[in-house]
Amino acid sequence: MRIISGLHKGKRLIAPKTLPVRPTTDFAKEGLFNILRHRFYYEDITVLDLFAGTGNISYEFASRGTQAITAVDIHAGCVRYIKKTADSLELPIETVKSDVLKFLEKHQQQYDLVFADPPYAWTEEEFLEIPKKVFDGAILKSNGLLILEHSKHTDLSGAQHFSEARRYGGSVFSFFEQ
Repeated sequence: MRIISGLHKGKRLIAPKTLPVRPTTDFAKEGLFNILRHRFYYEDITVLDLFAGTGNISYEFASRGTQAITAVDIHAGCVRYIKKTADSLELPIETVKSDVLKFLEKHQQQYDLVFADPPYAWTEEEFLEIPKKVFDGAILKSNGLLILEHSKHTDLSGAQHFSEARRYGGSVFSFFEQ
């Protein structure tokens, strides 16, 4: 895994093999950030990274200047790795160890961008719990964006608030807006 742009461009990070993760590929990540750079000034947004895993997406936002990032994962090893890496690179990432769906039910803060990368094996119904909880809980600021990463075998285009999907190899980013 590497940071592809910003202050830490080219920095390679090696996550422990014991973590139960599937990091977003550099190809997909580069495509996603090419879309986002036309929509947001990274320095001005707040980001919530759900199912953060290795912190791959959080590091990319932080390297590009985002100053308020919250990374949530249920796995203690993932949370420790993100915190350790963020501290060593002096990145503004707050880590939270929590089940994501329970976190969304109780969390009160709003964000400009919410990124979620749940297990690809989830059913469509499980995936749709995320936008439901994000929009019902008013987690997004006005003009905010929810991005769900999933496999090409999952189709979320019929969901409420869905706006578009972009495919990068076997990965798809589905975008949801108010």
